[in-house]
Amino acid sequence: MKGTTRSTASSTATTGDVIVVGSGPTGLLLAGDLATAGVPVTLVDRRPHGISNLSRAFVLHARTLEQLDARGLADEVEVKGQPLSDLRLFGALRVRLDTLPSRFNHLLVLPQYEVESALERRAVEAGARFVHQTEVTGLSQDADGVTLQVRRPDGESADMRAAYVVGTDGMRSAVRQAIGLPFPGKSVIRSVVLADVLLDEKPEEVLTANAAGGAFAFLAPFGDGYYRVIGWRRDRDVPDSAPLDLDEVREIVRRALGRDYGMRDARWMSRFHSDERQAPAYRVGRVFLAGDAAHVHTPAGGQGMNTGLQDAANLSWKLAAVLRDHADPALLDTYQSERHPVGKSVLRSSGGIVRMGMARRPWTRALRAGLVTLIDHVGPVRKRAMGQLTGIGYAYAAPRGAHPLTGKRIPDVALAGGGRLYEALRGGRFVLITPQAGDAAGRKDRLAVERWASERRTTVLVRPDGYVAWAADAPDPARLEAALTEWTGRS
Repeated sequence: MKGTTRSTASSTATTGDVIVVGSGPTGLLLAGDLATAGVPVTLVDRRPHGISNLSRAFVLHARTLEQLDARGLADEVEVKGQPLSDLRLFGALRVRLDTLPSRFNHLLVLPQYEVESALERRAVEAGARFVHQTEVTGLSQDADGVTLQVRRPDGESADMRAAYVVGTDGMRSAVRQAIGLPFPGKSVIRSVVLADVLLDEKPEEVLTANAAGGAFAFLAPFGDGYYRVIGWRRDRDVPDSAPLDLDEVREIVRRALGRDYGMRDARWMSRFHSDERQAPAYRVGRVFLAGDAAHVHTPAGGQGMNTGLQDAANLSWKLAAVLRDHADPALLDTYQSERHPVGKSVLRSSGGIVRMGMARRPWTRALRAGLVTLIDHVGPVRKRAMGQLTGIGYAYAAPRGAHPLTGKRIPDVALAGGGRLYEALRGGRFVLITPQAGDAAGRKDRLAVERWASERRTTVLVRPDGYVAWAADAPDPARLEAALTEWTGRS
C-alpha cells in the first residue's frame, strides 16, 4: 500500500500533474487510474472526508461492471450487490439482460456509496493525495498549466497548480462555472420525492418501478433493511423546499404501485428536481469536465453514475499517456469527440423513458404501448435499446479505411493460458492480442501481449478502456510496429 495524504490546501501553490475536483464516483475512478499509472494526482473536495449514504444512484450496468473488472473491483462489488437479469418497466415491458454479450449479463443493484467506498480505497492504495474541506473559487490557465484558486476551511485563500484539471464536481460544478461554460437544458420533473424507509412487506422484485394513476415510483434496497423510494405525482408540483412527510410518499407509491408495502420509519426524506443538461464542450484548454459536471440526466434507466464512470475511464488513460510522453497531446481532443455524443445519447434515452412513464394523453399512452411492443418483439430494436441502456452498445468513431473492429468495445474474451482480457487490462495497460506469441518490445510498463485462446487470426490492440485502438488481419511486422508506436509510444 503506497498510502495517501489527507490535508487542507497550503497557502502556497501546490504543483502536480493533475488536480481532480470532486470526490464522487467519477472523480475517484479517475484519480485511482492516474495514481495507478504513476501520475501524481490530487483530489480536491469541498466536503469533509467521509462517504455519505444519501445515494441517488443504485444501479451498475454491464459496461460499468466491465470497467470495474479491468480495475480488479468487480468481484468485490458483485458480492455486495444484488444481480438482476429480468426487469419489468411500465407493467408490460420485460427486459431480459441474461442474453447480453457480457460476463456481466445483468444489472447490479448497489447503492452508490458502496461503489465510492471501493473506488476510494483503490485510489488511496495507489497513492492519490486527498485535500478535503477546500472549495474552488476561481481558475486561470496558461500554456503550461492551470492554477486553481481555493478557499480553505479557515477562510483563507490559496493557490493550487497542475498541468491539467478535471472537474467532476457535480451539476453545480465550480470548475465549469470558472471556465465560463454554459449548462443548457431544462428541468424535466419537479418535486421528485426521496425517502429511505423500512417496509413491512418485501417487494416481489429486487427493483420495483411503475407509472400509473398520474404517479411514478421506484423502490430499491440498500441491503441493510432500508429501501430507497423515488416518487413523483403529476398533481403535486411544489418547490424543493416544501415540507415532506411520509404520508405523501405513501400516497405516491400507492398510486404508482398499487400498495405502499407497509412503509414506515423514514430515516431521511427530501425533494429534488430532475434536469436534463449538457455542457457544449467537455474540454477548455487544460481543463476537462466529466460526470454530472458535464451532463445530468433524469434518473430513469439508472444511467447517470454509469455514464460518469465511463467518462473517467475514457479520459484517465489519455491523460496518463500524454503526461508520460507516450502520446501526442492531440490525443486529449478525442475525449470530447468520443464522450460528448454518448452523453447526448444518454440524455435522449433516459429522457425517453421518463416521458413514457409520464404519458398522460390517450395518444401518448398509445405511443408508449406501441414502443413497448416494438422493443419487446423486434430483435434489432431490442438489442439497440439494451446496448444503450447497459452501455455495451456504444462504439467510438473510427478513421476512414480502418478495420471494422476499430472503435468497438471488445468483450471479455478468453486468452491463451486461461486468462481473460479484462484481467490483462489491469494496471491501465494496452493489450495486444495476436494469433502467435510475441513480446511487449520494450513497452512492458504500458503494453501486455497475449494470444487468443481460439483459432482467431486477427491482431487486435485494445485500449486501456476496453475499446479497440487498431486491428488488422495478418499485419506485417512494420505495420504492427507503426501501430504500437502511434498508440503506446516508442519502445
